[in-house]
Amino acid sequence: MNSERTDPWEPDSDLDRRARVLGALGDPVRLAVVDLLRVRDLSPDALAAAVEIPGNLLAHHLNVLQSAGVIQRTHSQHDRRRTYVQVVEESLSGLLDAPTSITAARVVFVCTHNSARSVLAEALWRTVSDVPSASAGSHPAERVNPRAVTAARRAKLEIARKSPESIDDVLRSDDLIVSVCDAVNEELGPVSNPRIHWSVPDPSLVDTDQAFTDAVSDLRDRVTHLAPRIHNHTNQRPRRNP
Repeated sequence: MNSERTDPWEPDSDLDRRARVLGALGDPVRLAVVDLLRVRDLSPDALAAAVEIPGNLLAHHLNVLQSAGVIQRTHSQHDRRRTYVQVVEESLSGLLDAPTSITAARVVFVCTHNSARSVLAEALWRTVSDVPSASAGSHPAERVNPRAVTAARRAKLEIARKSPESIDDVLRSDDLIVSVCDAVNEELGPVSNPRIHWSVPDPSLVDTDQAFTDAVSDLRDRVTHLAPRIHNHTNQRPRRNP
């Protein structure tokens, strides 16, 4: 006779995981940190300033969240001394309400060369949202990276811009900036625009088709999560793919 337990109420790994996550979130500071990180990546210094606590106390809270699998830390590709804190979105599935919406006339995705990550992010955005979008670079390249074009084609995306453009020529005062490049985020001067940063690895540094496919996947997750939270001045609502 089979003695294996079949009790449907037997605790499982997902129950344990959710208990750990809820325990980690059971503090106002840690909950505020996660709310901030759900649409952007922030450095520890920026997080400490945002939640108005000393850096050593923030480090404790980040350690608790990381131990529960709620956040992860990555090194900037531009300045290796700098780190960014990212939320692990899967860990929060079904646990938290959506953050407050952001109003913007357009969403402008920016990176250094406007040749890969920013144009891919813009192409992805147009598949999930009616809020207008654009892309630009701080130092535009001469052309869009051919591997980015190939990656877009594989993902059935259409790249809107045939040639990279400068931030100075594209950005307007009522745009939301989404930087997808550590260098741009760290070098971009003071602007009055609302800003969100995503620390997305540069696929051109690896320069393989798989690296660009991975970048599309990363950006797709981020764009899909952000889109329902952005509304423009005419109250257009995001659309879903048919």
